[in-house]
Parts: sequence; structure tokens; C-alpha cells
Amino acid sequence: MKIAPGYTSGPTVWVPDASRSVSVCSNLLADDETARRKYLDEVRGEYEKVRAQHAGKKGPELIPIEEARANRFKTDWAAYRAVKPAFLGLKHLRNYDLAEIAAHIDWGPFFQTWDLAGAYPAILDDKVVGAEAKKVLADVQAMLRRVIDGKWLQANGVFGLFYANSVNHGEDIEIYASSKRDRVLATWHGLRQQNRKPTGNPNLCLGDFIAPKESGVVDYIGAFAVTAGLGIDNRVKAYEDKNDDYNAILLKALADRLAEAFAETLHKRVRRELWGYAKDEDLDNSALIAEKYTGIRPAPGYPACPDHTEKAGLFELLRAPEVKISLTESYAMMPASSVSGFYLAHPQSQYFAVGKIGRDQVEDYARRKGMSLAEAERWLAPNLGYEPGKP
Repeated sequence: MKIAPGYTSGPTVWVPDASRSVSVCSNLLADDETARRKYLDEVRGEYEKVRAQHAGKKGPELIPIEEARANRFKTDWAAYRAVKPAFLGLKHLRNYDLAEIAAHIDWGPFFQTWDLAGAYPAILDDKVVGAEAKKVLADVQAMLRRVIDGKWLQANGVFGLFYANSVNHGEDIEIYASSKRDRVLATWHGLRQQNRKPTGNPNLCLGDFIAPKESGVVDYIGAFAVTAGLGIDNRVKAYEDKNDDYNAILLKALADRLAEAFAETLHKRVRRELWGYAKDEDLDNSALIAEKYTGIRPAPGYPACPDHTEKAGLFELLRAPEVKISLTESYAMMPASSVSGFYLAHPQSQYFAVGKIGRDQVEDYARRKGMSLAEAERWLAPNLGYEPGKP
């Protein structure tokens, strides 16, 4: 769709997973030049058809951004009373207890690493993949014990709870140093759904769940970054040096699960103790995985907040590098087994997908962020409801 037309110095071939790459590479490296050219011609022809089909698709109907703002989620802020956090400020966490984290692991996504389809725990009894699912689960749980007992990995994190209000039609959230709201520590820029909604359904933006500054209501927000991947590189290398790819992949998949579990563990503590807006919460791990709790923890790069560049302000706010979590120039987190995001406590806050957006919103978003339209379009490319550079 996008890479092949822009990469002209060589062929571009897409495969759904790594197992399909062997035959592709064989065709690309074929000694028979005629066969190789025939293969590439077939690929180009197929991709032209795909692009033509995509161009002919009718996308969702987008409404002007002002109309979407008028249909925003509305709360009676005059009656709203935000719970003041028991702790305000920033706290770094080092060498967090891996055993406590492990108790909150969601094993469901683990099986996707091995291309085993099915919901956990039902997948363990599946007639087709059940036996293999049981085997890899037993292997990873044995590795988990070794990781915990041998302290193979280090889990570090940081979280902060701050004063906050929404501004700019509820599409940005200002994070303040104090209740005076006279010093902005960071601004979290948001995007609003712009597709036409059925009557009664609002066009959502995450800022809708934070009290507007003009309301005079004192509100709060949380932010976090956690990792369970410190120390993994040497362990993975040791497996790879022995050509043990299975255990190398197993360890990386486990570290990913531990990072997500760390995010779950910390969010639970924030809700019940550190912020304390849900002190009476009593949910088991299955209920936590099903997100039965009050509030949400949206993350930059995900459907409700698709712009990865928002991680820059988040990491600066949290001073995340102090706990050895950093960003690459393309805003990937390092170590790879890391999770970051924000905490919203509004009882009606919810996850959603921004979806396609119009040029009018992208232009306004670029202005608010102080970036060029072209740069904003590059980062928001999957969400654009129009072709950049075309009227």
C-alpha cells in the first residue's frame, strides 16, 4: 500500500509471518533470472490490484471537526468531585518484586507468539493445538521460576500523579506542578473521533474525561512507565550462541508478559492505594484482565491515542531514563519489554478507537503540537481520512 510505491530501488514483498519468508527469499535469490523476473512481475501485478481495490473503497463519513466537538462526551462538571490522590508527585521504582508481578500475568497473548489460536485457558483443551499449547505453557512457567529464583530480569518503573485539566475543546490535557495551575509540566495532545455517529453516541477524545480548565474543577491525572526487560539481552544472547532459538524466543515472550503484568500490578496499586479512588476494589486476576475496574490506562500508539510522538513528553515528565527506560528516535521503548501510558479515573472513561480523521483536525493538531502538517501526517498516516497533498 505505502512502502512498495515509495521504494523504487528494489522489490518490496509482504508476508503475513516469518515462516512465509523462506519461499520469498528463494524466489528473490533464484539463479534463473527469467524465473526471478516472472515472480517479481506477478508480485507487482498483485499489488497494483490491491492498491486499486483499496482506492475504490469508500471510507467512513467524516464530519467537520467543529461538529465533532459539539458532539463531545459531556459530564456535569459542576457536580463532579474528583478524588484527590493520596500521593502527588513522582516516584521511581527499582527492582520491583517479580513474584508479585507474575501473579498478574495474562497468558492469553503469549500463545500468539507461537501462532496458536484460541482463548486462554480453553486453548489448553483444544483438539488441534491443545497439546502444543500445554507444552509451551509448561516450558514458559518453568522458565518463569528460573527467572524469579535466579533474578534473571530486573523490573523498574516510574509513576506520577498530578493536577490536570483539559483545554482546547477537551483535546489537550495540561498537567500542572500544583493546584494553582500556573506552571504546566507537560501537555498531552489528543485526537477526537470524527466519523459520523448515530444519534446519542458522542465523538470521543480522551480529554473529555478530564475536567475543563474553565470549569474551575480541580482534577487529576496519572502517568507511568514500566519495564521487565532489564538484563534480558545477555540471557537471550547466551541462548542464541547455543543456537537455542526456542528458549531465546520463550524468554523474550515471557519478558513481554511480565511487562504487561507490571503495568497491571501498578495500576491496581494506584487505584486502591496510591491514588485511592477505588479503595474498595476487590477483583481477581481474570476480572483485571477483563478490565472490570474503574478508570483506564491509555497508551500512546494505541487506538485512543495513536500518535507515538506523545511518548516524548510522557518520558520527560516521568524522567523515565532514570530507571533505565528510554526511547529510540522513532519512539520505540527500550528495553523492548516495556509499557507506558496515562491513568484516567473518571468513572465513565472508556477505551475507543479514534479511527479516520480529516485534514481540518490534523492541521489544528499540528498547530497545537508545533509541528509541520507534513510531519503530523507522517506520524498519523494510518488515521488519515484523506490523501496528503491532494485537495
